[in-house]
Amino acid sequence: MLRLYVCVLETKDLPVKDTYVTLRLGKLKCKTRILRNTWNPVWNEEFGFKVHGAEDVLVVSVVVNHDNNNKCRSVTNGSVVEFVGEVRIPVGSVAFEDKQTLLPTWFSLESPKSGRFFNKYCGKILLTVSLHGKGRSFMNHKHSPNSTIAVENSRDLEGLHFLCQSHCDKMGVGKQLLKDIANGLHRIFKKKEGNSNFGDSSELSSSLSDYEDSVHENTFPCSFEESIALMESRDDNKPEMPENLPVGILVDQIYLVSPNDLNVFLFAPNSQFSKDMAELQGTTNVQEGPWTWKNGDTSCLTRVVTYMKAATKLIKAVNAIEEQTYIRVSRKEFAILVSVSTPEVPYGNSFRIELLYKIMPGEVSSGEESSHLVVSWGIVFLQSTMMKGMIEGGARQGLKESFSQFSDQLARNFKVLDKADLPDKEHLLATLQTEDQWCGPNLLQGLEFSGLELPDSFGELITSGILIIQLQRVYNMVSHFVQARFQMGTDHGLKAHGDGWVLTVALIEGVDLASLESEGLSDPYVVFTCNGQTRSSSVKLQTSDPQWNEILEFDAMEEPPSVLHVEVFDFDGPFDQDVSLGHAEINFLRHTSTELADMWVMLEGKLAQSSQSKLHLRIFLDNNNGVETIKEYLEKMEKEVGKKLNLRSPQRNSTFQKLFALPPEEFLIKDFTCYLKRKMPLQGRLFLSARILGFHANLFGHKTKFFFLWEDIEEIQVLPPSLATLGSPTLVIVLRRGRGLDARHGAKTQDEEGRLRFHFQSFVSFSAASRAIKALWRTRILNPYQKEQISEEHEDQERFVIPEDSASILEDEEKMSRIFSAELPIKMKSVMGIFDGGNLEHKIMQRTGCTNYETTSWEQVKHDVFERRVSYQFNRHVSAFGGEVTCTQQKFPNANTGGWTVIEVMDLHGVPFADHFHIHFRYEIEKSSLGDCACKCDAYIGIMWLKSSKFQQRINRNITAKFNLRLKEIFELVQKEILLMSQNSHG
Repeated sequence: MLRLYVCVLETKDLPVKDTYVTLRLGKLKCKTRILRNTWNPVWNEEFGFKVHGAEDVLVVSVVVNHDNNNKCRSVTNGSVVEFVGEVRIPVGSVAFEDKQTLLPTWFSLESPKSGRFFNKYCGKILLTVSLHGKGRSFMNHKHSPNSTIAVENSRDLEGLHFLCQSHCDKMGVGKQLLKDIANGLHRIFKKKEGNSNFGDSSELSSSLSDYEDSVHENTFPCSFEESIALMESRDDNKPEMPENLPVGILVDQIYLVSPNDLNVFLFAPNSQFSKDMAELQGTTNVQEGPWTWKNGDTSCLTRVVTYMKAATKLIKAVNAIEEQTYIRVSRKEFAILVSVSTPEVPYGNSFRIELLYKIMPGEVSSGEESSHLVVSWGIVFLQSTMMKGMIEGGARQGLKESFSQFSDQLARNFKVLDKADLPDKEHLLATLQTEDQWCGPNLLQGLEFSGLELPDSFGELITSGILIIQLQRVYNMVSHFVQARFQMGTDHGLKAHGDGWVLTVALIEGVDLASLESEGLSDPYVVFTCNGQTRSSSVKLQTSDPQWNEILEFDAMEEPPSVLHVEVFDFDGPFDQDVSLGHAEINFLRHTSTELADMWVMLEGKLAQSSQSKLHLRIFLDNNNGVETIKEYLEKMEKEVGKKLNLRSPQRNSTFQKLFALPPEEFLIKDFTCYLKRKMPLQGRLFLSARILGFHANLFGHKTKFFFLWEDIEEIQVLPPSLATLGSPTLVIVLRRGRGLDARHGAKTQDEEGRLRFHFQSFVSFSAASRAIKALWRTRILNPYQKEQISEEHEDQERFVIPEDSASILEDEEKMSRIFSAELPIKMKSVMGIFDGGNLEHKIMQRTGCTNYETTSWEQVKHDVFERRVSYQFNRHVSAFGGEVTCTQQKFPNANTGGWTVIEVMDLHGVPFADHFHIHFRYEIEKSSLGDCACKCDAYIGIMWLKSSKFQQRINRNITAKFNLRLKEIFELVQKEILLMSQNSHG
C-alpha cells in the first residue's frame, strides 16, 4: 500500500492573519492548527494519506478563520472560513522526482475564483511531498494537465538551505506523524479498513483532521540532516556563538574535516563514533532518543540519551541521563549544550555537569577546509552542599580521562592539524588560555606550610617557638644588611638625551599589589608611557609590597607632555602576554609641581581596586633649554599655521595660567573671540596652548570656563554657514568617548556613541582660527618626535661581540636540544639564501615580526669560517616588550655531510633578566636522501645562563616553545617563497 506524506512547513506574504492549512486527497481531509496574529505562519506539521491511484490530486488550501463574517465562502462545523488560495499537486508528478521525494519547494497560492482575494497575489507556501511503501509504479504516468503547480524561481530559494538532503528511508507504514492541536486536545482513532462511508464534507474534514495515525507534538518528520538544515534556515532570534563554559577546556583541536561532516559524525542518530566510544569506555544500555523540536523563545533540536557508566574503583556502575540541545546552527558553526545528570552517584541530586561542544571553521594557512572543535565544561549546583570542592575535583579528573580517550578516538578518524598553522597571535592566546585553565597551582590549606612539619607534642611546640624567635632575629639582621646594600636600585642605564622638556620619574615602592592567585604573590614590574616613549622598571619577585627605588628618565621633548600612563604587570616570561595588575593616568595639568614631587597614585582596574593597590612616585618635569625651547616650538608651529606666532608676555601667560589653574610651564600660543553654541550662543574667548584648548566667558558675573587636552580630540569638523549661525561657519570639536568629562557643561550635544561635541562660531577670522586649531591638534596626534627617535635608534645600533666560551658550548650538542627538523623539497643552496643578507632574508624576517632588520657582510675569520652580525627589533606581536636583538653568526662547510653549519649567539635587550642569559642556535643544512632537489634542515637551541635566577626554568620553557613555533614559521615561508620564485621563473 502506497502512502503519501505531506510536510507543511511555512507560508509567506499572506494577505491576512489567523490562518490554517487544509489538505485533501480524494475523500480524505485533514488540517493544521490555527496560527494567529502573523503574516508568515510556521507550522512544521506532517500528514499521511493512502494513495488509491496515480490520478489522485493533492489539494492544499490556505484558509482564514472568522467567527462571524458574511463574506466568507463556506461554513465548517459552525466556524465561518474563507479560502485565501490553494495549490494542486498530482500524485503522479511526485513519482518522477528523485527517490519519489519532492524536496522543500515554494509554491505560489492560486487565488480563488470569487471573493475578496480574486485575482490578487495571495502569498507562497513551502511544502515537502514524498511517496513511501510498496505498490504499483507510477513511472509511466503522465502529469495531469489540470495541475496548478506554480514553483517559484530558484532565486527565491536563496538564503534557504535545502532542508532534505537525503530523505528518511525508515518512514514506513504506521510512522507517527507531527500535528499540533490548537486547543491542546488529542483524539486518536484507529484506521478503518476497507471502504468507509463518509458524510458531508464538514464531518469528513473534522473527523479526518483528528484521525491520521497517532500524534506526537514535537516529533520532526525529516532526517537528522534535514532537521539541522531547517534550524539553520531560520533567521528569527538566532543566538550568537556562546562563550566557553567557565570551569575549563577539555578539547581544543583542529581536524581536517568540514564542520558539517564533523557535526553529523558526532551527533547523528546511531553514530558509529558514539558506539565506538561506548565500547571503549565500557558504557552499556545506551538508548538514544529521537531528535525533537523544543519550542520556546526560539525552536531548537533536542534529544535525551540514557546509558549506564562503567564501574570505577570508587563508584559502582550508575545510570546517566544526557539532554543534548542545539543552541546555535549557522552556516558552518554549531553549538551543542549537553546537560548530564547522574542521580545515583553520591550527592548526584545536588549537581549536574554541563558540556558545550563548539564546532567552528578552522583557520589554517593552507586554506583546506577544517573544523575547530572546542569542548568546555561547567558544573551547576542545584543545592547547597559542603562537598563542592570534592565534587568538582572528582568531576574534573573523570572528564579529563574521558575526553583524553575522546580526542584519541577522534584522531583515528580525522587528521589532527598542527596548531602552528594558526595565526601566531591566536595560537599564543589559545595556548595561554588552555594552560591557565588546566595548570593551577596546588594551594596550601588549613595549617599546612611548605617545608614545615607541625609539632605533634607540647614539647615540640615550645622548641619550635624558641627556634622561630632566634631565626627571626637572624632574619632581621640579614634583611637590614641587604636593604642597606641594595638601596640604590637601578634605572636600566637609560639617561635623558637632547634639549627640551625632560621627564624624570622616581619609582619608590608599591603597596598591596594584587595577585592572580588568591594565596599567591605576584612578580610585578611597572611600565611608564609618555609621548610615545616607554620605560620599564625591574621585576620584583614574589611580593605584594615591592621596593624599587629606581629612577627612570625620558628623552627630551619639544613640547611639554600632558599625560603619563602607568601600568603594573605580572611578569610571566619575556615572550608571554603579561597580565595587568592595575593602571593609572597622571595628568600634569591637574597637579602642581609640589604634588608631583611626592605623590601616591591609586591604581584602577578590577584587581587593583579590590586590593586598593597604590604606587609611590616622585615626578619631575624640567625644561633644560629655558625660553629657547618655547621659541623653537613656536617657530615650528608657524610653518603649520602659516602665520607669525609671537611669544606672549609674562603677565599674559600668568593671567592665562591663573584663569584655568594651570602649572607655570604652560604657555599661551593664541586666543580668539568667538561664541560657544549651546541652547543659546555665549560670547567668550578661546585660548590655545601647547597642551590644551580652553574657553572662558563672563556674562553678568556668571562665569563659564572649561578646557580639555588636544589628545582628547578625536575629530574636528567644519559646518557650512546657515541662518541659525547668522551666516558664520561652525567649528565642531568631537572628543573621544569617555574623555573631557570635566568640560561636559560646555558641550552642545552628546552623540549616540557617547562622545561630547563642542560648537564654536562667529570668529573674527574663521580661517585663521580653524587653521591654528587644526595645526596644534595635528602636531600632538602625529607626534613627530617619535619618528626622530626611531631614526636615532636606527643610526645607533649596538654591536654585540660573541663570548669567548661560546664556541665550546655550541660544539657540545649534548647541551642543546633539537627544536626543528624537516625535509624540504628545495635545493640546499636556495635554503642558504636566508643567511646571505639578500631580499629573501629581509622579506622572511619582516614577515615574521622583525623590524629594522640589518645585517653585515660575511667576513672570513679563519680558514673556511665566516662571520657576520645581525640586529633587529621584535614587534609587539612577538614580544610584549618589543625588545632589541643583536646576533653574531658563523658559518662553515661540514665535511662529513657535504652541507653547511651555521651557529648563532643571540643577545636580547630591553627584556627583564636579559642580562642573565644568552641564546645559542645551531643550524645543520645538508643534502637529503630524497634527491638533489631536496635538503634536510635541523635546528638546535641552548640557553647559557650567566647569572642564576629563580625564573630560570620558566624562561627556558618560554624561550624554547616560542622559537620552536618561530623556526617552523620561518622555514615554511622560505619553502613557499622559493617555490613561488621557481614557478615564476619557469612561467
